[in-house]
Amino acid sequence: MKKARKLYESSSGDRWYLIADPSGTVFIRHEANVASGGQVEHEDIAAFLSRGVGPEQQELLNLIRILVEEHPDA
Repeated sequence: MKKARKLYESSSGDRWYLIADPSGTVFIRHEANVASGGQVEHEDIAAFLSRGVGPEQQELLNLIRILVEEHPDA
């Protein structure tokens, strides 16, 4: 079973999720809003982060920051 965590939802309705599938692969799922065609795309995390510093990338970085702060010695 896939596990998902919503990272960000834009004011236009686009949504980004952090997904972990049963094989252990972790990736970003982008669901475009209906007006944009509603396409769903999967993207490697490195590619997602390299595209810029938009609010969706900032949310992923914030999540990583929180994990590091909660488990500093891990």
